[in-house]
Amino acid sequence: MATLTILPVSAGRWALAALLTLSLLPAHAQRAKTSPQAGILAWVTTPDQSQLLQPQAGGLAFGKATPMGPAIEIDDRQTFQTMDGFGYCLTGGSAELLHAMSAPARARLLRELFGTAGTSIGVSYLRLSIGASDLDATVFSYDDRPAGETDPQLTHFSLAPDEAHLIPVLKEILAINPSIKLMGSPWSPPAWMKTNGASKGGSLKPEFYGAYAQYFVKYLQAMQKHGITLDAITVQNEPLHPGNNPSLLMLADEQATFVGKHLGPAFRGAGLKTKIITYDHNCDKPEYPLTVLGDAAANSYVDGSAFHLYAGPIEALSKVHEAYPKKNVYFTEQWTGSKTTFAGNLGWHVKNLEIGAPRNWAKTVLEWNLAADPQQNPHTPGGCTECLGALTLAPGDAVTRNVAYYTVAHASKFVPSGSVRIGSTTAAGLPNVAYRTPTGQHVLLVVNDQNAPQTFSLVYKKQAAAATLPAGAVATYVW
Repeated sequence: MATLTILPVSAGRWALAALLTLSLLPAHAQRAKTSPQAGILAWVTTPDQSQLLQPQAGGLAFGKATPMGPAIEIDDRQTFQTMDGFGYCLTGGSAELLHAMSAPARARLLRELFGTAGTSIGVSYLRLSIGASDLDATVFSYDDRPAGETDPQLTHFSLAPDEAHLIPVLKEILAINPSIKLMGSPWSPPAWMKTNGASKGGSLKPEFYGAYAQYFVKYLQAMQKHGITLDAITVQNEPLHPGNNPSLLMLADEQATFVGKHLGPAFRGAGLKTKIITYDHNCDKPEYPLTVLGDAAANSYVDGSAFHLYAGPIEALSKVHEAYPKKNVYFTEQWTGSKTTFAGNLGWHVKNLEIGAPRNWAKTVLEWNLAADPQQNPHTPGGCTECLGALTLAPGDAVTRNVAYYTVAHASKFVPSGSVRIGSTTAAGLPNVAYRTPTGQHVLLVVNDQNAPQTFSLVYKKQAAAATLPAGAVATYVW
């Protein structure tokens, strides 16, 4: 069993050390309310799953102490980006599985995920697919036509494919948390707009740039009619990966032209305030968003850049931020493989995503994807067959909470939208990130990425508290 030890010191001598033992409570335990008198509260997840977002019993105030072991010093005078939120990709397949649950069970689960108090983990951001992603049961766009036909006026545009499952589930989520932020990302335009006439691969034909820009406009307006407003869209999911189904190859100069001459003006003409975000692909090609942002016409319409981490270093986000500090940075997707282990994913994801992405200026951290069934269905023909959901949903309302549930929850439960990242020093073997929430709480997320327990000191305003974290464990501290 892990321990958290708070060691106050006064008058130059050690006071009695208080040992806070961990009590075994449900992973979705009640959100605690903290105050200066309550001191530091902590939640821990361990690689062996003996503790899953497990709250520590009790809490003590900081003491005037000489730090023990490595020190993580929190400085809320240093402020960085304001967070939009943490969450998941709500694929069409996730929505279909949620919609198949009984209404009472679904309501309980959605409150657990998206509520803002009590037993909720406080998910505050969702990414949707515009049309089908590869984790929908079938491939579709909102304007599919028979082979050989086109529809440049979009007279056949319809949200009907999303009205079966996605939109009803989204409405239930919005009823729980009307402030949740939504991002939309297309995997492919309608096939008739593409050079190969297929859902997989191909490029957008230049003669349909204008029509495709209006396709986005119609999508956002149609969603608004359902009471669903999107905060942002990305121009194309993984524009350099045309091998998925559906997918599209869109090179950086093509995206710059599309945004600068078509999509941006179309949004402005329609009075849409939805943010336009470029790239939405791996950290190995920061030159892609830099090319788009370097285009004068596109730059004026682009809010920022989005990244995945299937290749390249997470520090690429900072490279783009440093080149264009007034543009925002987002982290929008990372999968968990169904053939990998909880222990193998826990520390890596928290270190690189929930900690690494915000430390490199990301305003969001989103994991792929929210839910799948026990066989990792549904997916399109050629879509991902090993994408493990944060939840596994089985017939009979059975819910299994997988590793991405906990990696996201360690941030989302305690760091609501509007929180500001603040200064925290690096300590060997203890990657971390810190925040000040809108209510003035302080939050520190830490992972012990060593193979042995580590005792370290949390230092704030020249006062210290000592904690011992098991090997590979993740902890969130709140005061």
